Parts: sequence; C-alpha cells; structure tokens
Amino acid sequence: MPRYFFNVFDGRSPCDDVGTELPGPDQARREAIRLAGQIISEDPQRIVLGAGWYLEVRDERGALLTRLDFIVASEAEAA
Repeated sequence: MPRYFFNVFDGRSPCDDVGTELPGPDQARREAIRLAGQIISEDPQRIVLGAGWYLEVRDERGALLTRLDFIVASEAEAA
C-alpha cells in the first residue's frame, strides 16, 4: 500500500517523516481534509486572525498530491 505524508505548515508543526499507508490518492485527499478539520476543531487558538497556514500531502517520491490553504480574515479584510 502506498505511503502518504501530511505536512502542516503553521510555523509550529514538524514535518511528517513517518507517513500513513492508504489505498490511494483519493483516500489521502480525504484524510487531509479530515486532518485539517481536526486541527481547526481541537485547537482553534492555533489559527489566529490574519495568520495563514496550509497542509500538504506528498507521496513516497515527494511529489505534491494536494495542498489545502487556510487564511483567516476579518470581514473588513475580506471586502
């Protein structure tokens, strides 16, 4: 089974050097979305107004499979 690496770039989290075995890229994308939701749900203080962060999924060769970008902006900034 292929191994995928889930790296969170938020200035605090270490890179995933272990990875997770999953059946394929579709499952890896779903896992990335689940992981991002877990981060937001369990540690909302981690995401401060104006701070951006992203989560990327790479395969065993290091090729980028998916990148999820998160930016928190106030209503005034979004307009």
